Parts: sequence; C-alpha cells; structure tokens
Amino acid sequence: MKNWAVISTWSMSYDGLLKASSMLQNGESAGDAVENLIKKVESYPLYKSVGYGGLPNEDGVVQMDAAFMNGDTLAQGSVAAIENVKHAVSVARKLSLNKTNSFLVGEGATKFAMQNGFEMTNMLTERAKKIWQNKVKEQFKTGLHPYDGHDTVGAVTLDKAESMAAATSTSGLFMKKDGRIGDSPLSGSGFYADSHIGAATATGLGEDILKGCLSYEIVRRMAKGQSPQEACDTALYPFCEDLKQRYGQVGEISLIALNRKGEWGVATNVEFPFCVANEKQKAQILMANPGKNQKTQIEPISQSWLDDYQKQINAPVE
Repeated sequence: MKNWAVISTWSMSYDGLLKASSMLQNGESAGDAVENLIKKVESYPLYKSVGYGGLPNEDGVVQMDAAFMNGDTLAQGSVAAIENVKHAVSVARKLSLNKTNSFLVGEGATKFAMQNGFEMTNMLTERAKKIWQNKVKEQFKTGLHPYDGHDTVGAVTLDKAESMAAATSTSGLFMKKDGRIGDSPLSGSGFYADSHIGAATATGLGEDILKGCLSYEIVRRMAKGQSPQEACDTALYPFCEDLKQRYGQVGEISLIALNRKGEWGVATNVEFPFCVANEKQKAQILMANPGKNQKTQIEPISQSWLDDYQKQINAPVE
C-alpha cells in the first residue's frame, strides 16, 4: 500500500487537513493537496492571522506573505506584502513555475496576481477593522505597540507517488510596519521541501525563526538519518538556548516536519496545537509542549481546550 501523509500548524488548519487527507487518499498530488489545505484556512474570516479576516498592519492594510515548494524539483514561489488577493498561496504556487521572477513583493506581487486572473477582494473584514481600530485607540492612550497574532498556517504533504510539497500563508504580525516580512515566504526559514528526504515549515516570531533557518535545518538533519521528531527537537531547543544567551530573548517558535516515509515530528517552545493524518493514522488535532531534556511532549487535545478555542474564535468584538 502506497503511503501518504499530511501535517499542518495550529488547530485552525483541521478542516483543511481533512480536505488534503481525502485528496491524498484518492491519489491526488502533494502540491494540489497542500494548496487546498492552505486555501481552506485563507478563506475563513474568523482566523485573525491568515488570509481573509487576517489582522492588518499599523496602517489598517492587510498585507500577506505566502510560499509554495515542490519537493520533486525544488521549485519554489513566494509572495510578500501582497494585498487584495483572496488566495496568496495560489499566487505563490503559480510563481513556482517560473525559472526567474519566482519571488515577488508588494505592488509587484499584487500586479502579477491581477494580470494572471487570480481572484481579487478586499481582505479587511469589518471584524478585523474593528479590532484594528480598538488597538489604535489603545496605543494612543498608552503609547505601547504590542504585536499580537502571528500564527502562520504551514503544511507539508506526501502523496502516494512519493512526492512532497510544503506551503505557508500568513497576514503576519498584527500592527506590523508597512512592508514588514517574516520568515513565512523565505526558503529555508519558513519552509523547505525535498522529496528525497522530507519537508518542514515553521510558525511563530519570524524575526527569530530567520536567525536559525530552521526549516532547512530540520531537512538537513533528516538527511543525516535523524527521524522527523529527532530533527525537530535537535534543531529547535539548542537554537533557542543559544539565541537566548546571544540575543537576550527568544520569541515563540513551533516547527512541523514529515519525512519521505510519512513519519512526522514537531517541536515548540510554547503550547502548540497541530493537525496530522497519514495512511495509518486518522486525522486528529494533537497538543505539543516543550518537555524535559529538550524533547517535545505530545498528547491528545482535550475537549475543554477545543471548546474554549471555539469560544475565543467566535467571541464578538466590541
């Protein structure tokens, strides 16, 4: 029996993972499956860190970053600070077909999307606008500039033809500076995929993930013979210790990975729900936490946690 597998960041990706699982089980490609997974998250208006409904920058503009990588050819496409595009990940995948001009930013990325017939829409929902307006008022009173909500959706897929793909999408840090770009669209940091070895994606504070090129580091470690779990643990925890000593602080970082056998791994320095499924394991949401001895603790997610999460997602904005 040909194996297939998919893993994705955060519980918000569960519906997308169900879609990708069905596609992979039916023999569809890793690329199609991972794109559809990400698009599902991009379309949901109550997720504040991705796509439609994502929280804007300090000027009230939703600027999105996304990437796609084909593990067979190593082709990759990325967009950064793209605006008014319904599915940034699809634009990134289209760019991955180009020999040159495969990474576009700002107005150039938006122009490319328009010229190539991608659906354009205002990505700022009334809900997100109200949250932004409240934050502007708060900053006016306090002078503080908090950054909230940097939960990139990232996913890795393996299909029955033994091909792999990785993709990411995010609206980035809430109240970020105009044009700010994190790790998500940057190869080696936010994502990396090699069908001969495995693939990984990252989520968290992009400025710190960039300091370690963590997605490529995981794939490199798998190439040396480590399991995905070993690769995630040994890539993340020593890096966090070193960065704290040298830089003084470390932001939130979480990593997911698959190898070419369909085995998976996760590492995190915060509470981190993720989704996973493969030929032998039905789709489920699991919870990862940093454990003892630089090893990740993984356990089933509780119903009470899921209930609280749903309340938080659906809570009205005053």
